[in-house]
Amino acid sequence: MTHPVWNVDPILLHLGPLQIHWYGLLFAGGILAGYWMMRYICRLEGRDPEILEPLFLYVVVGIVVGARLAHCFFYEPDYYLAHPLEILMVWKGGLASHGGLVGAFVGLWLGSRRHHVPFGWIVSRLTIPTLFVAAMIRLGNLFNSEILGKPTDAFTAIIFARVDTLPRHPVMLYESAAYLATFLLTIVVYRFAPRERLTTLLPGVGLVCVFGARILLERFKVPQADYSTGLPLNVGQLLSLPFLLLGLVLVVLSFRRGSSR
Repeated sequence: MTHPVWNVDPILLHLGPLQIHWYGLLFAGGILAGYWMMRYICRLEGRDPEILEPLFLYVVVGIVVGARLAHCFFYEPDYYLAHPLEILMVWKGGLASHGGLVGAFVGLWLGSRRHHVPFGWIVSRLTIPTLFVAAMIRLGNLFNSEILGKPTDAFTAIIFARVDTLPRHPVMLYESAAYLATFLLTIVVYRFAPRERLTTLLPGVGLVCVFGARILLERFKVPQADYSTGLPLNVGQLLSLPFLLLGLVLVVLSFRRGSSR
C-alpha cells in the first residue's frame, strides 16, 4: 500500500531573525477564534463581553504554565529534575494538555474571583471554544511532525519524512477529529439542553468525550514518557482517567439537577 508522505516545513515564514511557525499560528489563531466565540456567547446570554478581557491573560498564563510543568514532571521528570532551569525554556517545546487544562481551571478560578465572574458559568461556556483550540493545537502537532503514532500498514497511515520512512498512525489527526466532533456536540448540547443543566453538563460532556478518546487513542502512540509505568495503562492514559471520571460525575449531576426542578 502506498502511503502519503508528510514533509512540510514547520516554519511558515522567515522574516529576518523572526520565524513564524505553523504550530504557533494555529495555537494563537485557535485562542483568538475561541475568544470571539465567547464574546458571541456572552451577547447571546445578555452578559457584557467585556468581562472576558481581564480573564484572558489568566487563562493563557494558566495554560502555558500548567502544560509546561505537567510535561516536565510527568513525562520527563529525570531530565528536568537534573536540569531545573530548562523548565523555563518553553520555546524548546514540551507541553502536556492535561496540565494545560488544570492550569486553565486555576487561572479561571483566580480571575473569576478577582473580577466577580461566576466560575461555573464561565467554565461551562468556555468548554465550547476550548475544544476548538485543542483541535487546532493538534493540527499544529502535525506540522511539527510530533505526537507520533506507532508504525502501521493501516490505510490511514502517513509517512513523516522528517522523522523516518515508516508509515505511522497520524494520532494527532485522530485526536483533532475527536476534539472537533466533541466541539460540534457541545454546540448541540448548548443549543438544546435546559439552561439549568449547562453548568455541569457542558464540561461533563467535554471531559468524557475528550479524555475517553485520549484513553483509546493513546494505544496508537509512540510512548511519550521517558519511563514505563509498569501498568497496563501508560502515562497519558493514567492522567486522563481522573478527568474522565470527573466528567462522568458532572454529567450525572447535571441530570440530577435538572430532574430536581
